[in-house]
Amino acid sequence: MKFVQLAATVAATAASVAKGAEVSSSSKSRVPRTYSTVSPEPTDIAKAASNATTNHFTSDVDGAAFKRLVVVWLENTDYDKAAGDSDMQWLSEQGITLDNYWGVTHPSEPNYMASVGGDYFALDDDRFISLPANVSTVVDLLETKDITWGEYQENLPYTGFQGFNYSDQTTFQNNYVRKHNPLMLYESVTNNQTRLGNIKNFTLFQEDLEKETLPQFIHITPNMLNDGHDTTIRYAANWTRSFLEPLLSNDYFMKDTLIVLTFDENDTYSVKNQVFTVLLGGAIPDELKGTTDSTYYDQYTLISTPEANWDLPCLGRNDVDANVFEFVANKTNVSNKVVDTTFKVNNATYVGYLLDDTIPLPAPNVSAINMNGQPVLKAIQEKWGSVYSEQISESYFTSTTTTVSGSYTISNAIVTASSHASANSTSQNSSNSSNSSKSYSGSSVGAAVALSALPLGGLLGVAVAFLL
Repeated sequence: MKFVQLAATVAATAASVAKGAEVSSSSKSRVPRTYSTVSPEPTDIAKAASNATTNHFTSDVDGAAFKRLVVVWLENTDYDKAAGDSDMQWLSEQGITLDNYWGVTHPSEPNYMASVGGDYFALDDDRFISLPANVSTVVDLLETKDITWGEYQENLPYTGFQGFNYSDQTTFQNNYVRKHNPLMLYESVTNNQTRLGNIKNFTLFQEDLEKETLPQFIHITPNMLNDGHDTTIRYAANWTRSFLEPLLSNDYFMKDTLIVLTFDENDTYSVKNQVFTVLLGGAIPDELKGTTDSTYYDQYTLISTPEANWDLPCLGRNDVDANVFEFVANKTNVSNKVVDTTFKVNNATYVGYLLDDTIPLPAPNVSAINMNGQPVLKAIQEKWGSVYSEQISESYFTSTTTTVSGSYTISNAIVTASSHASANSTSQNSSNSSNSSKSYSGSSVGAAVALSALPLGGLLGVAVAFLL
């Protein structure tokens, strides 16, 4: 039995390495899709700031488990390091620790992109991205019920700023970066001046808090120091507690609020992409505070959970079958699925739209039904219906997702490792898979580099050697 288990693990590793190598080797012939970077001069920024329009929209739409959802982002930290920090431990005691929450890929930007749009469209770096206006986001869903939304980005120079970054004008430290701003990556938001008025900075967060004009759906991103990107988990955790602790005693902020404190990705790309996450806020039942939830979640849960809570339609992308936070699922009659993470890694991309400029934009599955039993937003169905039918007939993608499966059995791991199956056959195989994984399961660095030099027989030989 020990041999079978170890052999299975090695076979799966071989498959992961083979797939990672395939993406790497074949990428030489690919041309990533690129966009013109917006990098205004300080004088242009100052001029634009004087004309920027800021919204202070608020609403009070009832939800099954919460009225307000606040996502707070931190950066690039391995699960154990975050869980071991004293300030993170203090925060855990105030809520529910999620010990099976995953980033969907690497590096940072595709995770932010996925959290509001239901896919990362094969993005494999942090370059300037502006997805076409026909790609919908969670905003389109929220607006069907007049649920207000907003983002608060620390050191954003003015409301709706679309530049690639904004540095401290004294130290030139990167404070704000576009890659950590989820909704700014979508033209369906940036081409709409009213929507741009909802993307604000921390000064305006404090103003909205004091005036009790916070929206009901919020993403909060600290600057590059406070989120841990350019510092350490100790620094980031200390900032996080100092930011959240006063809010946890603010009656207005806490009332019926669910806070999701999470990380975009882990730091060590050669291990499983699990990230430390805590649920906090007044919406958390007292009996669940200090507990742990081991249900599988990922960045797509940040869409499926508000869908379930407010009984919203869906995007027809990876939000469709993403698990809903369990305490919310229990109040919305959603049955979460069990996801086998034995061979899951979520540490590389798949072959698609942003990785290869010859591949068209994937259509959402316009016939999908989400976890709370709602169809795809009607406007999305009308916009994408014919394209979806064409792509299905061409076997472009699976019927429920636009990414490839990362789940392996021993048999297909061996076949994949030995044959270096093409990206097309991988995508076709995934159409026969149930859907539990959302990203291309290839290994990027670390142990994968050493193992990639060995044939499958050599890897199995390693398994035997361990047993002798």
